[in-house]
Amino acid sequence: MAKKDTKSARTSLEEFNDSLSSIEVKVEQNKKLLYYVGGAIVVIALLVIGYIYLIHNPNLENAKEDISKADMEYMMGQDSLALKDYEKVTENYSNKPANRANLNAAIILYKQGKYQQAADFLENFDAAGKLVGPASQSLLGDCYVNLKQYDKAVSAFDKAIKLAGDNANYTPLFLMKKATVLREQKKYDKEAEAYQTIKDKFPQFINTYGVNVDKYLERANAQAGK
Repeated sequence: MAKKDTKSARTSLEEFNDSLSSIEVKVEQNKKLLYYVGGAIVVIALLVIGYIYLIHNPNLENAKEDISKADMEYMMGQDSLALKDYEKVTENYSNKPANRANLNAAIILYKQGKYQQAADFLENFDAAGKLVGPASQSLLGDCYVNLKQYDKAVSAFDKAIKLAGDNANYTPLFLMKKATVLREQKKYDKEAEAYQTIKDKFPQFINTYGVNVDKYLERANAQAGK
């Protein structure tokens, strides 16, 4: 499974697009790539729409000020300082800025290869929204994959899939990630179900990215004795 290699973590939209274009390679050769894609989705989502969690309310001004400081440090690449300030926000407040601070802290910790700590923050994150919500759960699944806690990883990917709904860009990707974990667990029947869902519900994903789902589906069914 994926190794603790912080340089492998995806942190740009360009790398995310590159990863999608290469997804047709054998699943075994793509495990690390698939596990890290979730991190890229979350980072991009935060840069684009993260601040929408902040409501203009006088009672939130202190939290907003503190998290803004952490955001600035993060944008400037001062991850260690940003992490400390995000942690302070989560400790001092219990509101929407604190919720987002949980997610930002988790992203930094994931990039540092501190998967258990990242998972702890993500477990405290209220996953909401059609993009950030499912992406955060995908990242949680990535953490558990790296920790070799595969049942928890599958559960997180399932939640990501549920939150993403019929999103043709993200749901099949989460299903692919789930399938790789199920294969690692030798649960070939459930792996086949994941690929069948992609084939039945997301043909556009298959056509766009050239994913040979039929090959993976036939292999899983064969190993499941079907």
